[in-house]
Amino acid sequence: MRRLFPVTDETAAPDSGGTPGDGAGREWSLAELAAAYAYPAAGPGGPLPWLRANMVSTLDGAAQHDGRSQPISSKTDMRIFGTLRALADVVVVGAQTVRQEGYRPARARAEFAEQREAAGQGPAPAIAVVSASLDLDFSLPLFTSPLVPTLILTGASAAPDRVAAAEKAGARVVTAGDGIGVDPARAVQALAGLGHTRLLTEGGPRLLGQLVAAGVLDELCLTVSPMLTAGDAQRIAGGPAVTVPQRFRLVSMLEEDGFLYTRYGRS
Repeated sequence: MRRLFPVTDETAAPDSGGTPGDGAGREWSLAELAAAYAYPAAGPGGPLPWLRANMVSTLDGAAQHDGRSQPISSKTDMRIFGTLRALADVVVVGAQTVRQEGYRPARARAEFAEQREAAGQGPAPAIAVVSASLDLDFSLPLFTSPLVPTLILTGASAAPDRVAAAEKAGARVVTAGDGIGVDPARAVQALAGLGHTRLLTEGGPRLLGQLVAAGVLDELCLTVSPMLTAGDAQRIAGGPAVTVPQRFRLVSMLEEDGFLYTRYGRS
């Protein structure tokens, strides 16, 4: 792993065994990855919600292959995936992604236990599923055996029987919209109201598109995979286009085996 940006005197140097980013040729520790992806420090008024997305895309823009992101990922991408989860209070994910990817509860990581405790976090982040219909299999481990109760973000018009089924399964239903769907801005505020200010979304593309359109995304952690897939796979964000393209600034870029691990923040 090597750091390409921000540029330092050691960016392209061989490994010197020093501070994070000193050079290529070695696997970064989880502590180094955590430092590289740390959330912004809380201001004098206390922590504000910060929503980051973590996605992977091929060179030709595909966010999936055969409906899943795993085939275009890498070992290091998955280590970063796990690190971002370990830093988060809650992972926000769309219902379709839960169904396609077979989502399970976030697990406690011994390597991050001390850091999470010092940050006032529980042993693992909660999973928050965004769903208008609540058409979910509540017998899955995501609902029956999480370390912390799974949240479901939905609208006020959600079917009462589905809400009851979710709550019976142990999930906590959070209303974040006046109709049948979820208002992204209200979802962010509702999660912050529960004490979840370090927010992470892993998509899918439809949910990320809604967050982008609502202007609530603060940061994008994008892995650029050195692969070409062609086909008609979704991009990382879908749905209606925004009126004016939103400009983000490059915060950092790491590289390993041709994969680029980038962070972009709101300009």
